[in-house]
Amino acid sequence: MRFRKPILCLSALAMTFSLTAVAASANAPSVAASASQTYVVLYKTQSVSSDAAAAVSKAGGSIVATYPQIGVVIATSSDASFRTNVLRDSRVNGAAATNRFATRLDVDSAADTTATPLPDSAPATDTDTLSGLQWDMVQIHTPEAHAITGGSPSVVVGDIDTGLDWTHPDLAANVDFSKSASCESGVADTSPAAWMDDNGHGTHTAGTIAAASNGIGIVGVAPNVKIAGIKAGNAAGFFFPEAVICAFMWAGSNHVQVTNNSYFADPWLFNCKNDAEQRAIWTAERRAIGYAQKQGVVVVAAAGNQADDLAHPTQDATSPDDTNPVLRQISNDCAVVPVEVPGVIGVAATGNLGFKSFYSSYGVGAVDVTAPGGDSILQATAAAVNGRVLSTWPASQAANCVRKVFEGATLYCYAQGTSMASPHAAGVVALIMSQGTSSPGAVSAKLQNTADPIGCPDTAMYAFFPAVDNGAPQVCQGGTGSNSFNGHGQINALSAVS
Repeated sequence: MRFRKPILCLSALAMTFSLTAVAASANAPSVAASASQTYVVLYKTQSVSSDAAAAVSKAGGSIVATYPQIGVVIATSSDASFRTNVLRDSRVNGAAATNRFATRLDVDSAADTTATPLPDSAPATDTDTLSGLQWDMVQIHTPEAHAITGGSPSVVVGDIDTGLDWTHPDLAANVDFSKSASCESGVADTSPAAWMDDNGHGTHTAGTIAAASNGIGIVGVAPNVKIAGIKAGNAAGFFFPEAVICAFMWAGSNHVQVTNNSYFADPWLFNCKNDAEQRAIWTAERRAIGYAQKQGVVVVAAAGNQADDLAHPTQDATSPDDTNPVLRQISNDCAVVPVEVPGVIGVAATGNLGFKSFYSSYGVGAVDVTAPGGDSILQATAAAVNGRVLSTWPASQAANCVRKVFEGATLYCYAQGTSMASPHAAGVVALIMSQGTSSPGAVSAKLQNTADPIGCPDTAMYAFFPAVDNGAPQVCQGGTGSNSFNGHGQINALSAVS
């Protein structure tokens, strides 16, 4: 999905909309009858009828993928009446075309009480050639944590993103090919060529999670764990619903322990229950996330870059951003997926001074912790000279990186956004799991309980950075132990594994 705020990681993808439309309608633009569309078909029960293929065909479409575990079918059709036709089936709860509903990347460039570390959990060092530029790792104490553990290769983190460059020297040794796949079409394709990163964003987030401690470049939060590239975002940075659903079904079915989600996966930036099409896609995505969680997957997600209070949304001027955004009034009946799905660990961004980044969205109930995402305006320092986070980048996508660092022929890139914050938290989750804590509830609790509490800052510093969509001032609510800006505080890798 596309974000106008600096959330994810690529500044080259950031886009500013000049909105002239102010219609309150939540209806999407009409689609030409001859254009082939992809549809999410949601059944009332979490099962799919045995005659689904025949029913979809009768409605004028064909099946791409079937997910009987959650009662969802992905279909295609060039018949403009397909949605109307398929809804005549009394077993179908909803249906929606997905093509016009993506949101694209937005970046500036029951608990266990004891745990035994996994047998192959080993220490790591932080003396790679670019380690001195990793202010973000120092800030969350990963070098000290690595003296205890760099993670275990028995733990696999699924990076649901634009794929990853499995040839990058800092990632190659840690890539799990058996659990990587492309879900762009809505059905998993395990060919390595299919999930190669053709954008750059996925390689950046993957490096933050698991760049190897190998003497070159950078060191990730969990440099000994395995990373699986689960490609749900295309080259332009759009995450369509069929790809997001497929990605979570793949992660759950293949026993990936953690997923990082540095994107918004919703038909609109805010997905509203009172719109039939949005509700169908939102429900299907929530079912897929719930399926993964039931398989033991810990889901970590970025809060977004709109500087918006997700707990008190009032306007959405961003959606649908792959066509023409329409200003609409919204309420708490509308939510962002995946960060506002129950059980998902929501992550806001901090800069090098330790307070919330100017662009980061926030909100009670949406943000659980914070992590370094960078802040090029309020928190550029001597240690973070441009305020941004350095990580791996595909050489083939050098044009998408504005602030490059080359180590020989190997490319690294500076970027900022909550896209950069979320993989730090996913990496610490992987370290916790490497220490033997496996229950998702216990892992989430440990991440939050070992975070460093941060009180509400003087919000006067955010006066020039109101919410992107509604212009509201940024207001922090709550105390030091728990507040809308920081949740339970900034993650601390050392405390999490000590």
